[in-house]
Parts: sequence; structure tokens; C-alpha cells
Amino acid sequence: MGHSLLCLLGLFLLSTVIHGNAEDKPKAKLSADNTAVPVGGSVTLTCSVNPLSPSSSSRWKYYWYKENYGVRVRLRDAFFLSNDQIRVSEGGLYSCRGRRGSYYLEYSQSVRIDTIVSNRPVVTLYPNWSEIYRGETITVRCEIHGGDTEWDYEWETNSMIKAPNQTEYRIRSASSSNSGNYRCKGRMKSSQHKTTEWSDSVTLTVSTSKPRATLTAQSSIIPAGGSVTLSCSVEGSAGWKFDWFRRDSVSSKAQLMRGNEANRDISVSQGGLYHCRGGRGDPVYYTEDSSDVTVMQIIPSKPTVTLQPSWTQIYSGETVTVRCEIQGGEGAQWTYEWRAAKLNTPPTSNEYRITVTESDSGGYSCRGRRDYFFSEWSDIITLSVSYKPKAKLRADNTAVPVGGSVTLTCSVNPSSSSGWKYYCVTLTCSVNPSSSSGWKYYWYRDEKSSEALTTQDAVFHSNGQISVSQEGLYRCRGGRGNPVYYTEDSQSVRIGKTVSNRPVVTLYPNWSETYRGETITVRCEIHGGDTEWDYEWETNSMIKAPNQTEYRIRSASSSNSGNYRCKGRMKSSQHETTEWSDSVTLTVSDNKPRPVLTVSPSWLSPGASVTLNCEVEHPSAGWSFYWYKAVPDLSEKSSSYELLPDGSGTAQDSYIIHGQTHTAGYVCRAGRGDPEYHTDHSQPKFVWSADVHSAASLTVSPDRVQHFTSDSVSLTCEGNFTEWRVRKFSEDGRLYSDCRRMTGSTCNINTSKSDTAVYWCESGSGEFSSAVNITVQNDGNGPILVSPVHPVTEGASVSLSCSLKTQKILSNVFFYHNDKLIQNDPRGELKISAVSKSDEGFYKCQYSGRESAQSWMSVKGADSSSSPVWLIVGLVCGVSLIIILLLLLYRCRTTNSASNEQTLNQDEGQQQVYSSLLHAFHSVYEKLRRSENTENGPAEGDYANVTSVIQLKVINKTRQRGDPEESSDYNNVNPNSATALT
Repeated sequence: MGHSLLCLLGLFLLSTVIHGNAEDKPKAKLSADNTAVPVGGSVTLTCSVNPLSPSSSSRWKYYWYKENYGVRVRLRDAFFLSNDQIRVSEGGLYSCRGRRGSYYLEYSQSVRIDTIVSNRPVVTLYPNWSEIYRGETITVRCEIHGGDTEWDYEWETNSMIKAPNQTEYRIRSASSSNSGNYRCKGRMKSSQHKTTEWSDSVTLTVSTSKPRATLTAQSSIIPAGGSVTLSCSVEGSAGWKFDWFRRDSVSSKAQLMRGNEANRDISVSQGGLYHCRGGRGDPVYYTEDSSDVTVMQIIPSKPTVTLQPSWTQIYSGETVTVRCEIQGGEGAQWTYEWRAAKLNTPPTSNEYRITVTESDSGGYSCRGRRDYFFSEWSDIITLSVSYKPKAKLRADNTAVPVGGSVTLTCSVNPSSSSGWKYYCVTLTCSVNPSSSSGWKYYWYRDEKSSEALTTQDAVFHSNGQISVSQEGLYRCRGGRGNPVYYTEDSQSVRIGKTVSNRPVVTLYPNWSETYRGETITVRCEIHGGDTEWDYEWETNSMIKAPNQTEYRIRSASSSNSGNYRCKGRMKSSQHETTEWSDSVTLTVSDNKPRPVLTVSPSWLSPGASVTLNCEVEHPSAGWSFYWYKAVPDLSEKSSSYELLPDGSGTAQDSYIIHGQTHTAGYVCRAGRGDPEYHTDHSQPKFVWSADVHSAASLTVSPDRVQHFTSDSVSLTCEGNFTEWRVRKFSEDGRLYSDCRRMTGSTCNINTSKSDTAVYWCESGSGEFSSAVNITVQNDGNGPILVSPVHPVTEGASVSLSCSLKTQKILSNVFFYHNDKLIQNDPRGELKISAVSKSDEGFYKCQYSGRESAQSWMSVKGADSSSSPVWLIVGLVCGVSLIIILLLLLYRCRTTNSASNEQTLNQDEGQQQVYSSLLHAFHSVYEKLRRSENTENGPAEGDYANVTSVIQLKVINKTRQRGDPEESSDYNNVNPNSATALT
């Protein structure tokens, strides 16, 4: 027993040792860097021992094997890279194992190495549609081209359903589970280790929704004798053929017209309800049917629209029936369509009644419909609806003459209506009788009367005409239809009796033309008797006159222009009136008048008077005239106006100024009416003086009248003033106020043709200088005359010459005085040694056949500065002697006469003579003193005035008191009177 236990224990220990060694035995591991050998390439195999084995780090020798018909054959001709790596270029099943000493590892797992062949697989879909729908049949096919090799196939896909390993995969009812990418490769049946590469992937998309065909029609209406094209399509896919269906009505069954049509378009010539569907594939897969499309067919039958009643002009509130009639279609079951200007709910019957308003105006047409057939549209008939009409009453005269009657006209818009009948006083209807129908007319007299006139009240003529001879307020209206439709009442017309009084319209003031802003009164005057009147005015002006005896227009405008007439209506009997007066025309101009001032002469000569004339444009009556002197105002670059003595409101349109010696400017304006209306001021006009001895003077450099173009000319203002401006009056009549280049008191001009003008200076204190003429020669090759700008003093010498632009002419010059040849001076100058008054005039020169312009040379009298002194001495002595003689005469008379009232009167008269002489002396002295303050002394006219004053004063001494001539002469010579000053 014990011996047996020991044996069992020994066996157990031996088994444990054996089993423990087997579990610890390592195993070889084979790995490849690629499982397929590319064409012309190789694969590297690596053999290793399981790294987890404790003995894996020991020295092992590796052996390589390749299966051949299921038997491992050791490789001897492989390309050994190292102990544990080899390189192979053929496909097969490879394995390895290790050996250390006499100990062999187990074989590694086998690794399949394939050889890639050059054949290329391609995956195709059949049919190859871009989108597949659920339920369609589709085939996924793997095709390998090249040679007669037989293949086994492998598929790879990410779809939910895997493809079988066959050359094609036929999906008989596709679903979304079949959607995905598909690719394949082939393995030679004759050599399982030779395969193709994987093909490119092909995507299969299966839509879960069934497609619906879409049917469109070129037109929904088939014209008579024509056709319409229908188109069927399935969006987003191809390969479809189409079936076409038609129904005669909604409830009928669809009939197949055409099936399996490749063309998506067909033409139809019948009306009906159409739809289509698409189909493709084998077996055929059909889409959903399209929606129905209604196609209407026009039949050659044209209806007619009629209006009842058939009046072309209908008025708001009347009832009209619109009817649609189809010829030859009486037995058919038609429904109707209407086209109207305004139908909120168009009827389907062949007629409808409208109680019309203005919004119902417009064109109406209709057509009939039966199943899928339309008639043509009828012609349009126009319905014109107007506002409720108002009768129009017109009288050829509103006053019944004595023993006569009046004809009145009653109408209802005669240009567009018909059928009216008129009842008025005596009426003439202007509506065309041939187009009227259905109207009856009613006539009324006085506003409160509601009973129409009868044959006892008026004489009824033709339709719309009556005659009356009784005054009153008449009106009429028209009516037609059943129930009667009435027009509005006409405006009332007052028929009155005419009285013999005659009104007259007058204008006050009665000027031929009235200007904007003036006050004018339009007056209606009725003569004869003491009757009190109400007045009526009729005018075509924009502003109507009030019904008063006169209409005072305080500020007239063009709106008041027009014809005015009036008539009177007796206050005691409103039906008795005068006739209309004759019309009077009132014309109001919106343009404020500006008078035109003329002066004569323009250039002053010693002792001459200046005459001003003021003329109002479009001359009319009633003007007074105002005369002003222009005073320079340099701060405003203009002039202010000072009223001339006795120059306010003169009745005459002319004004004379005596003794004017200096350059001056004048202005006028006119006024009239109450309140007075004034015109604008006239443009200023100037009289020029060449006198250089005034307080202000103008010098020209170079000192000559004529100049060439582009010459530099300086005009210098001189006098005791700080501010100056140079003024210019050009040839074209324009007045210029400023010099373009003014330096201090000098104006510099670079001459051009436009600088030909009269020039003068104006100071800031209101003084005018002498004026000068400047002439610019426009012909650059012609000569100019060199002559002085200012007047030449009598007795002085002067030289005139001729000059070209480039040089002074020294010989062969012809000079002319007032167009008469006076000298051919070989030296080129005309010298006058002692100038006299006869030398004054126009001069010009001629050289080589070319003439200069002519210039005026003025001659003034010689200076006599000592004359005023001797004259004063002589006058003082003479007047003193006269006073002494008068005193002696007075003393002598007082001793010989009694002291009475007559003596006192004589003393008073003598005292008056004495005072007058003193006054005259004082006036003469003042005039002479003013003359002494000038450079040249008094003018020639001043001496004459002094002499006449002295003579008249002496003569007055010997005349009798109370002589009218004495008073007149004395007043006329008074130097302080207005006449003497002007």
C-alpha cells in the first residue's frame, strides 16, 4: 500500500514538471511591412520571438518557410537581409520559427503575401442615374478588363447591406440602406496569391421619397383653331419616359392619350383636364402623377354685351341692366364671366342689374364657359356714370322789355347727354333732339313753388322750350325712367323788367394806364329820379367788385385789370332793373414806371442854360415832376439826391437851370394821385464842363485827347479832398462808378476801345471836377491827333501834331479844321501862336492816306484878375454918389413941404428906394466877392448882371409909386429870387 502511494506521488510530480515546461515554451512571430507585393516590388518579412518570453533575448537562428500545396517548404533562395529579416517578391503563405541549439520554437502564424497584377477593376452603376429612388432596380457591377483570366471578386462598402463577392450586385428594390460608397478588387482563380488593386469608389444615393412629375402648359387657353404645348418633367434626374392622360370632366376617368413617350412635350388642341407621369427602368418604375392642369378651348362664338336702357350717359343713382348674349348657344348650359372696371363679386349669370355710382364707370365685356370650352370675349361696351345732373337754365335776356317776352334755354350737359325735355320761362334747348329719349321736363317759378308750370303760365314750344312774359325767379329739372329719376334743379334765373334809367361806369382818376400800387375808384352812376338802387357789377378781372355804387381800389395790381360794367336793381322792386352799362376797361401795369431824363446841352458853354426834360414811359396824364441834383456818396458807391430849388411837384415836364458852370448830375421822378403815387427815380444824366478852375479838377497824362490801344493813361483828381472816385460815361451810354486800378487819387488805364468815354472826378465832399474826352484809336496802323485835353485860353499858343503808335510824324501831315484843310505842314505840326474863339472846333490829321479821329478843341476867354477890384471901387464910388444925391433931395423936400400924411408916404417910398439900393449893392458885392475867390474872376455873365441891377435901381428912383411895371421889374432882378438862382 505504501509502495503504491509513492508511485502515484512520483507520477504527479513528473506530470507537473512536464506541463510546466510546455507552457513556458516560446513561439515565433512573423510580421510583413505590406501584405501585397506591388508590381516589380518586394515585401520585407521579420521573424521574432514573443518579447514576453523570458528567454526572448537569447540567441536564436531563424528558418523561413513557404507553403506549397499545403506543405511547408523551407526557403533557401530568399534574399536574406539579416538573421531575422528576408525580402520576398512572390506571393504565398509565409511562416518562420527559431532554433537555439537543438531546441526549436513552434511555427509562427502564416502570413499571406499577394502579388498585385496590372489589371484595373472599375465599379459601374446600371442604369447610371445621378439619383435613384426607393423601389427602383439598380445593378452595381465590378468589371476587370485585360486577358481571359477568371477572377474571384471582393467588395468593400460602407452601406448597411454588404455586397456579395460576385462580379455584380443586383438590388431589385433599392432603399436608403443601399446608399453608400462601393469599391471592388479581383483575385485570380488560377493563383490565389495574385490580386488587382482596389477600384475607385462609386457612390450610390437612394432617395426615400417617390418623385412627382410636373406638368406645365404653354397657355391655359387654346385659341380657336389652335393648340397648346404641354411639358412633363421630373426634377433632378434623367432617363424618364412619359405617359399622358386626359379627362373630360372632374368626375370622369382619366384616359391614356400617349404612353412611354420619350419626348417630354406634346401639343393638344382639345380642352380638358390633363396630367402626366414618368417611368424608367426594367421593370418600369413610375413617378407619382402630376397635378391636374386645366386647358380651356376657345370656340368661335362671340357674345354681345347690351345695356338696358341703352343710354350712353348714365347718372349716379339710375338702374342699368347689363346683359350677355351668345348667338347659337341658347340650348347650352353656359356660365358667364365678366370683365368690368369694378366688380367685387362678378356674377355668373348672363345679366345683372346695377344701381350705378360714379365708380361703376368703365368698360364691360363678357364670355361664356361650358365644361372646358370658352367663347370669345365680347366687344367692350362703355358705361359712363356721371354725378347726378343739374339742369342748366340760360336766358337770352334777364329783363322782359315792355310788352315783350324772354327766351330761356334749359339744358343738361348738352355735350354728353340725350333725352332731356326742358320747361323754363321761354327756353331753347341746345341738346340734339335726334339723340334724346325718355326725358320729361318740369318748370317752376319762385323758389317756394313746388308746382310745375302749365300752359296757362307759359307758352310751351318744342321739347325744352317755353316763353314767359311775367317777371320772377325761374328754374327747371328733367326726369326719366320708371320709377322717375330726377335731375338736380337748375340754378335759378331771375327775370325782371327793364327800366329806362341808364347806368354809366366812370374811372376816377380817368388815366389811360394805371400802375401797380396806385389808388383808383370805379364808380357806377345812374341818373334820373330819386330811386334807391342796389348795384350789380360784372367784370372779367380776377378780383370781383363789391355790389356797391363804387369800388375803391387802394393798391391796384394786374389782378384788377379788366372790363367793368354795372346795372341797378330797384330796392323797392327787386324785379325791376336797368340795362347793363357800357363796359369800361381798367388796365393796371405791374411794372413800376421809370421816367427818362434828358439834358440839353450835354457840354456847358459860358452863359448857356441847361434844360432838363422828364418823360414818363407810356405817357399818361396827371403827373407832377420832381427835380434833383445828384450828390456823390463815395461810402455807398452811389449818389444821394438833393431837391433843386422850386423842383418839387412842378406841373411842367421841363426845368431850366441858369448859370451852371461846373459838371453836375441830375435826376427826376414823377408823382400823381391822392395819396400820391411816385415813380422810380430816373437814371442820372450829366452835364459836363471843361472848366479846370473849379474846386476839383482832372488832369490827364499824357495830356492829349486821343490815345492808342494798350497805352498807359493816368487820370489824376486834384483838389483839397482826401477821397475821390473817377466816373466814366461810355460811348454805348453806360455809366461806370469805379476805376479798375485806383491808386490814391490817380486812376491808371491800360487803354482799349471800350475806354473811349467822358471822364470826371467826384470827391467825398460832393464836388465834381471838370470833364474830359478820351478817344482810343482802334486802328493800330492809323495816326492819332495830339491835341490838348482841356480848353485853350484865348490869346495863348497851341501846337497840334500827328503821331503813329511807334513814332511822332514829322512831315507830310494834312490838318483839318471842321473838315476843311488848313495846312500841309512839312514839319508835321500845326502851330497857332495866338488862339482866338474862331479857332474852336473839330480837328483831325491825315498821313499817308490815313486819317485820325477828330477831336474838339475848346477856347475859353482870357483871365482878368484885376477887373473885379476896379469894378468894386467904381461901384462903391458910384453908389456913394447916388446916396449923397438922394439924401440932398430928401432934405430939400422936407423943408418945402408940410408935415402931413402924404409927406410921410413919400418918406416911406424914399426909404424903400434907399433900402433897395443898399440891398442891390450888397448882392452885387457878394457875387463879386465869390468871383474873386476863383482863379479867373467873375464870368462874363456876372458883369452883365451887375450892370443891369445898377441900371434898374437908378431907373426905379424916378418912377411913380404903384406902377405895376415897377413891381414886376424889381422882382425880376432880385438876385435872391428863385428865378435868378435857376
